[in-house]
Amino acid sequence: MECENNQLTVETAIFAGGCFWCMVSPFDQKEGIIEVVSGYSGGSIENPTYSQVKTGQSGHMEVVKITFNPEIITYDQLLDIYWQQINPFDEGGQFSDRGSAYQSVIFYHNQQQKKKAEQSKIDLEESGRFDRPIVTKILQSKPFYPAEEYHQNFYQKNAFRYALYQRSSGREAFLKKYWPRDRSKLKDALTPMQYYVTQENGTEQPFDNEYWQNDKEGIYVDIVSGEPLFSSKDQYDSGCGWPSFKKPVMSASVVENIDLSHRMTRTEIRSREADSHLGHVFEESNKSKRYCINSAALRFIPKECLEEEGYSDFLILFRMK
Repeated sequence: MECENNQLTVETAIFAGGCFWCMVSPFDQKEGIIEVVSGYSGGSIENPTYSQVKTGQSGHMEVVKITFNPEIITYDQLLDIYWQQINPFDEGGQFSDRGSAYQSVIFYHNQQQKKKAEQSKIDLEESGRFDRPIVTKILQSKPFYPAEEYHQNFYQKNAFRYALYQRSSGREAFLKKYWPRDRSKLKDALTPMQYYVTQENGTEQPFDNEYWQNDKEGIYVDIVSGEPLFSSKDQYDSGCGWPSFKKPVMSASVVENIDLSHRMTRTEIRSREADSHLGHVFEESNKSKRYCINSAALRFIPKECLEEEGYSDFLILFRMK
């Protein structure tokens, strides 16, 4: 659908790809996107509630409605993004969300969108990326109903819960397997040291890095993904010259790998979501652990900024004695 709005041409696209929490962020930060709204479409009743949709009573699906400027980002580009967010050969839902409300569907507004959607599906099938038939439907659009305010921009308002859900649902692992990330753009987004540490398994100089003596309260997140990793509550001066922690803020946030480089055996620590190299973990003589982490792999968020940046769940750490 197209319209003129103060001489600005805008179009809308509607995609169903399972839980709409996970379908907002891939589009929301792209240049040319005007608005992304979570909602419901494809059903038979007006103004359905989340409960009616989730249980299949209304016949609707969870969808996102994307308003965009086609002079900056095209419908073809939106389709490319869409395919990289879903499991296109799952007929029963998406990842851990099962049932008709969580089908993958492209809703087209006009014949041009229909043609482009059908061609993108053919291109994906012929690419050989998937070894099973693609079952994603391409359907005529129906009325769209915005979801409750709680569901809007959930990934921003509840960043921690969103990350947990995306991981536990199986979506994250599936997308990593079939759509490995292109890391080339990180060279522009990161400093040379941040790139060297996170992407090339490098190590920065001890006693000459940003956080080794940090004494402020807050949490440390992955410099690449924003994934919560460590808390200042667990930070201590181990004398090694790098930020040291007794434990991660959540054990599921990090992955341990055996590191045989430099003619020694160590346990490497990587972030689960972004797969960034963080540092190493060592067993201390008293059987405790020391997580020795590069400052360049981290971004520190002060306690007073946690709510503003979507990490309000972690405020509880600083209310505990």
